[in-house]
Amino acid sequence: MLGPYIDEIELLFLETSFIYPDNYIPNVKMLGAYIDEIELLFLLPSKHEIDELSRLSREFEITYNVHLPVDIFMGDNNFLTRNYAVETVKKVMDLCEPLAPSTYTLHLSIDEKTAKTGCLDEWQKLLYKGMEKLISAGIKSEAVSIENLNYSIDWVERIIDDFNLSVCIDIGHLILYGFDLETVFNKYLDKTTIIHLHGVENGRDHISLDRISEDFIPPLMGILKRFTGVVSLEVFSYNHLDLSLKFLEKCWQREMGKMGSLPIHKGYELP
Repeated sequence: MLGPYIDEIELLFLETSFIYPDNYIPNVKMLGAYIDEIELLFLLPSKHEIDELSRLSREFEITYNVHLPVDIFMGDNNFLTRNYAVETVKKVMDLCEPLAPSTYTLHLSIDEKTAKTGCLDEWQKLLYKGMEKLISAGIKSEAVSIENLNYSIDWVERIIDDFNLSVCIDIGHLILYGFDLETVFNKYLDKTTIIHLHGVENGRDHISLDRISEDFIPPLMGILKRFTGVVSLEVFSYNHLDLSLKFLEKCWQREMGKMGSLPIHKGYELP
């Protein structure tokens, strides 16, 4: 059982929309009573699904955030590929607007060759132009959160700052690619609207949180104590979700002693 939140430290826990092997609607119906917010991943919902998701948000008093498609490349050398990326982001954001998502998380992907050589100028310039086009189409920049990937998020710091974008800190990616958790969090805290949380082990990520090394638990708990936004347990099965929540509760109680249980809004057992 996940207990009531602590008044002084309040987190909003959410889950992905694909915990159960089914579509958006069945997952929301199954999880809505237990989770504060649900992350809508990758696929493009139909108008009917949007209407139903909106109804369910009122029924369960939940909110949504949207993870924009990952198979788009705003910094690609090919103009058509870049243009498709911008158009896709705009289309998804327009379609999901009735859901009033807390954020739209975007990957600014980089090709392997550019990442290895560190020749970033052209890639950064193309990303900049793509973001200019997106913002000029009427997108609210602060609604878009840029997620750290397999490169230093500092590589896109100018884009984040110049366009007043938000940040999505993916803790699992920081661990997987060897970046310091506290350094990144401290630098981007003021812009961070959402944290992605998942386990990492032997080069695999998006697994249950209990698989992370013990060394990462103190900085992780320190981050969660300071963060007041949305925390997404970005795992994709019931078992990984259940193990992750139990692991978080155990770590939180060990960290906080008698102060209370994990500070989440809906303190109920999963179905």
